[in-house]
Amino acid sequence: MNAPLQPASLKPTLTLLIAAPRGFCAGVDRAIEIVERALEKYGAPVYVRHEIVHNRYVVEGLKAKGAIFVEELDEVPDDMPVVFSAHGVPKAVPAEAERRKLLYVDATCPLVSKVHRQAERQIEKNRHILFIGHSGHPEVIGTMGQVPEGRMTLVEAVEDVAGLPFTAQDELSYLTQTTLSVDDTAQIIAALEARFPHIQGPKAEDICYATSNRQAAVKQIAPASDLVLVIGSPASSNSLRLVEVAERLGTNARLIQRADEIEPEWLDGVGTLGLTAGASAPEILVREVVDRLSQWRDVHEQTIAAAEEKMVFKLPRQLTESD
Repeated sequence: MNAPLQPASLKPTLTLLIAAPRGFCAGVDRAIEIVERALEKYGAPVYVRHEIVHNRYVVEGLKAKGAIFVEELDEVPDDMPVVFSAHGVPKAVPAEAERRKLLYVDATCPLVSKVHRQAERQIEKNRHILFIGHSGHPEVIGTMGQVPEGRMTLVEAVEDVAGLPFTAQDELSYLTQTTLSVDDTAQIIAALEARFPHIQGPKAEDICYATSNRQAAVKQIAPASDLVLVIGSPASSNSLRLVEVAERLGTNARLIQRADEIEPEWLDGVGTLGLTAGASAPEILVREVVDRLSQWRDVHEQTIAAAEEKMVFKLPRQLTESD
């Protein structure tokens, strides 16, 4: 049950440190706009293969506008448009869409597409790719599906490096998922370079700017917070990493999807609370959390900025050109 509302003068004070940047990144903004533009251009329904981004609020909002979410292409009728999610898809998916003459729009984040192109170049140079990522994540499935089977090996943790069946003389390269822990990934790369001194890495790191910036912001708010709340989906890799970053700094942290999950007893003994949102969570959910906290506390907000983001990605030409 909710605690009874109190007049502001009687409520204990809560200092709320809100991380910046937080919430939507340019790739997520683009993916959502692609679905909305496709609905405007082609009319409802528009099918979307896999959740366009990992956020229930966003997905439900797009469903209400006429999007139908499916897991596989064979669930899409022959005469219906389909959008591929921001996480990217294996090459076999657009190939199958073309075989069926489906009208498809690819909403893959351009920074994920960059990793796909890097993978292709490494295969052209006859290198085996060690891909740092989380098994089963759609981005990993999509990236591994860019190269012939057997040409890429998944590395999930530092401990995996010692067991890799390669020698220092083998032609190797590494790439990474875009939504990993910056610190964990640095440790894995260091272990790979120690064991395979000639391994080739990308010119610039693959972890995207939004993931790095959000982790940096949590590193600023967590040490001063008694509790950190991260708004995001349990399926969202970048949101889970934000919880881990706070916990590694010794701060209690919780992942929530919506404000109604917050229990008043969570605030027991909490004078300063940190708040952030994963790259798939809209700002409206942040304000929803602030409103809920205000039921029980006299909230004093402070924004703690680690970086400023101005990145914008272009939409696919098929949605911006008139027929």
